[in-house]
Amino acid sequence: MTNRKHRIEVEDGEEISAVHHKVDSHKWIFFCHGFGSNKKGSYEARAERAAKEGFNAVRFDFRGNGESDGSFKDQHLSDKIKDLKACIKHFQPEKVFLFGMSFGGKTIFHAAEDLDVEALIGKSPVTYNSVMSKFREAVEENGEFEVFDGKKIVKEFYTDLDTYDFSETLEGLEVPVAVFHGGADTTVHFENSAEAAEEYSGDFMLYKLKGEKHSVSDKAEGKIQDMMFAWLENL
Repeated sequence: MTNRKHRIEVEDGEEISAVHHKVDSHKWIFFCHGFGSNKKGSYEARAERAAKEGFNAVRFDFRGNGESDGSFKDQHLSDKIKDLKACIKHFQPEKVFLFGMSFGGKTIFHAAEDLDVEALIGKSPVTYNSVMSKFREAVEENGEFEVFDGKKIVKEFYTDLDTYDFSETLEGLEVPVAVFHGGADTTVHFENSAEAAEEYSGDFMLYKLKGEKHSVSDKAEGKIQDMMFAWLENL
């Protein structure tokens, strides 16, 4: 296994930073981080595990995060979808699997509408737009809201978000889905994933991690990885 960093142009000269964990395989898994996160830490560990399981693994920073170009407040769901699609196009994979954490989970669901993917894996994914409503009032009143230290969202974020309907997206999907979600998650409540599982007409495996929050324990992370690759092996 070898790791190589890539700079990938998305649009208007802006680039994203990606790391490819390369193995001799036709299977590729792309890891999408959460809202204000980056490709390091747990994503490196997941990519290394994926490579050991026989997947080419790619982890990347959405624009406005990590080592990628752009300002965080200028990046909306549409932009994150563009980043993911540019990353996939760059590597021209044969079989594509997508993993998304939190808002990265929302990104993979909506991106998959017009991508040829084998399966989707979500970890505590943002699904329905209502999950993001807790910031909407503050943004409407003040024009912006600081979600993380130095990272703000603006009105245009919601203007863009409102063009996406998660229920309509589910109707258009025909791929196996696996979701792992903490039962004590107060950032993105488990009930959102349960509702998605009930609404989806296809193969949807939902696993509730009892007592786990949005950021899960090392033990739970290990269990997610074990179950995820066992599930992928049986598709």
